[in-house]
Amino acid sequence: MAFADNLKQLPRISHLAAIQLLAGDGTVAATIENKAGQAGSLSIYNHLGQIYGAITVEAARKGLELYAEHADDARQNPGKHPNIDRLLTLVAEGNSLLRVKHVFATGSE
Repeated sequence: MAFADNLKQLPRISHLAAIQLLAGDGTVAATIENKAGQAGSLSIYNHLGQIYGAITVEAARKGLELYAEHADDARQNPGKHPNIDRLLTLVAEGNSLLRVKHVFATGSE
């Protein structure tokens, strides 16, 4: 299935302002915001966090499936898709994970 079709199957993210990905020591490794250009990634990472409890190697593999054609583009163009690159790195390393911290929209934005 294509990326756009996959996104239609995922839970809504209107309640989220962002997701922070936390490294093992609790530092923020990345932030994915609910804005143009990042909303698709926010949707995928939110879904993976809900299903797997963290971004694990297994979750990263599933995420790459959900990114569909964009994952192929990321493999061919390292650095072009940092949120996909992160999943590729997790799969390649095979031993790390990222915890997911939700940043909820307050409604005053």
